[in-house]
Amino acid sequence: MKLRDYMRLSWDQLNRRKVVTALCALGISIGSAAIIVALAVGESAAYYTDKEMKSFLKTDEITIRNEENNQGQAPEGDSQGSAGASATAASPNAITNQKLDLIRGLPHVKAVASFQRMGHYFFALDDGKIGNFELIATDLDTLVKFGNEFQQGGSSDVENTIIISPGAAMGLFDEQGEKNRRKQMQQNPNDQEMWKAMRELEKIPTPLYQKQISVMQEHPANTAKQQTQIPVRVTGVLKKPDGMSSDTVMYYKQAYVSHALAKKIREASQASGQAPDGNPVSMQESYSEVLVKVDQTSNLEAVEKQIQKLRLNTQNNLHQEERMEGQFVIMRIVFLGIGLFILFIASISIVVAMTMSTYQRRRQIGIMKVLGANLAQIRNMFIVESALLGLLGGLLGILLSYWVVWGINAILFMTGEIQPGENNQILFISSWILPTGMFFAIMTGVLSGIYPAVKASRTDALTAIKRE
Repeated sequence: MKLRDYMRLSWDQLNRRKVVTALCALGISIGSAAIIVALAVGESAAYYTDKEMKSFLKTDEITIRNEENNQGQAPEGDSQGSAGASATAASPNAITNQKLDLIRGLPHVKAVASFQRMGHYFFALDDGKIGNFELIATDLDTLVKFGNEFQQGGSSDVENTIIISPGAAMGLFDEQGEKNRRKQMQQNPNDQEMWKAMRELEKIPTPLYQKQISVMQEHPANTAKQQTQIPVRVTGVLKKPDGMSSDTVMYYKQAYVSHALAKKIREASQASGQAPDGNPVSMQESYSEVLVKVDQTSNLEAVEKQIQKLRLNTQNNLHQEERMEGQFVIMRIVFLGIGLFILFIASISIVVAMTMSTYQRRRQIGIMKVLGANLAQIRNMFIVESALLGLLGGLLGILLSYWVVWGINAILFMTGEIQPGENNQILFISSWILPTGMFFAIMTGVLSGIYPAVKASRTDALTAIKRE
């Protein structure tokens, strides 16, 4: 017989036993849907966790830290005086401009950005409002290359410009307003409603784009002497980083200036004799850290080895990614095991149904043998029939899994886990998961039909016809 004949005979038998067919297909559909949903949960969790991890722990970046600067040693500097001590006092492990030029020329290096953390500064507007941020010197045109996006404006080559994070524009008050806030907090330390209202006030942003602000070391109210103020213009406001909640963005107060402007600010600090944190300022500052972006994660280790030959201290986040991948492999295995267990339960119902079918169809089997059907044909007929059951169950399982995934996403949306404006699904089914679920469904049907098929092929033809 041809496959078409097996399919026709098997479909006729399934159509005759509608209730049994429906129950068996339902069991397989639940098992295959469990596998599809379980794999979808593992895949979705891996995707979003990897996305969140890469937004904070970049796996295509190498961080070079200046440990010599942390130990109080002064490394050699650049031609502009923004990074370093004299060559005679330099440490061989120092980050120098010569080494950075060599790193930029390495294969697979896309971008190099140097950073110098200058501490916390205050700034004032013309209307008297005062804010604060952590000041960081860097090459402003490299911010975009390292994943930063602008909400307004962008980097500029104009002198005395600054780029701020969104949190730096929040919670700005004038001197009198700040005094009133502190007085209310001291008078009502246990008033939760007042504290909540104060926190809401700190979330209110002040438009700073294209505004001129004055950067200073200390709060105007905390010093009796005249302090130097550096006027700068805000040419860019960064977007909120991915994964950062709206409640924590107000604490993300950073500002970026060029190394040339950083030198001018340090000179002003040197003239006053005080650093932002109360320590004397050295005119021979060094880079705090350097970020190196490679074209592909697979090339990161090779680039890092080349950088280490320059006697620089490096680190990356590859080990974090490998650790997370290992955890997700375990998660997928666990979820797959749950789905297979459900399919195993469903296969028992198929074995029972097909075995009962052999007893109900003994006369048919006997007649087929008398007419010349061999053992292989009898076995194939029952295996094809059980495979069709698996196929029906797999198709129903795909529909059921989509309903379950849609329901989970709807619940997450109603509970607020999915924010408006974001992608309206947390759980999703990848294209490779559907064939996997269908494969397990059909294999369950085939394997469950082997025993009834063998049982049917061993039926004695004459005995079966006489009994019927």
